[in-house]
Order: sequence, then structure tokens, then C-alpha cells
Amino acid sequence: MKPRIKVITLGVDSLERSLAFYRDGLGLPTEGIIGTEFEDGAVVFFNLNDDLILALYPRPALAKDANISLGPPSPSELSLGHVVGSKQAVDAVMDQAARAGARVTDPARDRFWGGYSGYFQDPDGHLWEIAWNPAWEVKD
Repeated sequence: MKPRIKVITLGVDSLERSLAFYRDGLGLPTEGIIGTEFEDGAVVFFNLNDDLILALYPRPALAKDANISLGPPSPSELSLGHVVGSKQAVDAVMDQAARAGARVTDPARDRFWGGYSGYFQDPDGHLWEIAWNPAWEVKD
């Protein structure tokens, strides 16, 4: 397997609520909900950096598509890392997420590994880490 990931799909309970959080609250660009003409086809796509796509898909439809049982969500199994260029940028994104309705689980602070980060959960409980790492260059 070559190391390339194109799409990260999050199972959500409400496409409309999650769309509002990511588009209106966090400012991610999207065409909105598409695919409603297909059974279990409604989805939201956000184009991120370097040709990466964040997709929102109803949890029941995702489970059906993957042929697995729909289970309870668990925020402790995965976190999405968003890297920014400074401590101030971490604080700004954390504040933006909180204003958009995120639940801050761990406020931004200095970390043992030499960086600075904080964690929040989106409306469906997906865990995000907003981080600044002094060893990583961030291109804007």
C-alpha cells in the first residue's frame, strides 16, 4: 500500500448540524449536502490542503456501506490533527471551534513533547487536536 490518504470520512448523526459546524463555524469551504437523489447517498465534502477531502456521511449509511454493525460512537479511538504555525493560531482555532459549538476537552497548553496544543470535540464527538509543533513548518 502506498502512503496516500485522499478522503477522511466522519460518520455523523445530522448532516445539517455537522455542515453548519464545519462550514459556518469553522469556515471550511463546501458545496453543501450533495447526493440526496441516491438512497444513502447524502454526503458533504470539504476540500482541505494538498488535495485532502474531509467527508461527512450519516453514521447509519456509513455502517451500511461498510457492511458493519452500527455501534456507539467512541471519541477515544481517533483524533484528527490540525497543525498551525504558532501558539496564537492554536488559541485562535480553539476559540473559533468553541464559538461554533465544539466541546473543549483540554484547553490549549504547552505539551511534554515541546509543542502547544488543545483538544475539542465536534457536535458528533469527533476529537480534534489543534497543534503547533516547533519542528514542523506550516505553509499557509
